[in-house]
Amino acid sequence: MNRDLVFLPTLMQRLLTIVVFILLGVAKSKAVKLGQVDLEKRALHTDAWPDYVLKISNNINNQFETPVLFYALVLMLWALNAVDIFAMVFAWGFVLSRIVHVYIHTGSNIVSIRRAVFTVGCLFLLLLTLLGFKAILAPYLFS
Repeated sequence: MNRDLVFLPTLMQRLLTIVVFILLGVAKSKAVKLGQVDLEKRALHTDAWPDYVLKISNNINNQFETPVLFYALVLMLWALNAVDIFAMVFAWGFVLSRIVHVYIHTGSNIVSIRRAVFTVGCLFLLLLTLLGFKAILAPYLFS
């Protein structure tokens, strides 16, 4: 297996982040055009924006939380030459969970469903972390 392929899910995660930024720009433009924004407060206060803009803005913040751990884990596994089919499945699983999370967060925003999807993503991060432990400790434990 070409271990460099593990960077494809990281590229997809980056693309997802860019798409959410685009969605935010579109939503903000729409809100301004519809007169739904307190123009005096918009630069410094989130309450100047309608809820549909805040949902997307909050999701942008989420793109710089667990995905940062994901990027670090993928780089570590790649550097340790520990990319295997499990790493690929777990990496793609994490990214798919993030896509679903964006869809829910910026749409219906049903917190219980969003939390469940977030938890699935965290489980994929845990599995990637365990692969990292295995890659580091296996030579010592099985030598």
